[in-house]
Amino acid sequence: MTSHFLLMLLFSFFVALVFAVIMKDQPREQVRFGAMVFGGFILSALVLGWLMYPFPF
Repeated sequence: MTSHFLLMLLFSFFVALVFAVIMKDQPREQVRFGAMVFGGFILSALVLGWLMYPFPF
């Protein structure tokens, strides 16, 4: 059984990985940039989910 949170983590990881490889040349920069993008995706998804929680859709 997969959860929405697990799918969000997987999607964020792979998108951050692709962005890091495309945007940066050095491996150290790729890791740093990928971690920042991954963290940004997760943080923004959690904040938006928390903000939308009261709305009954």
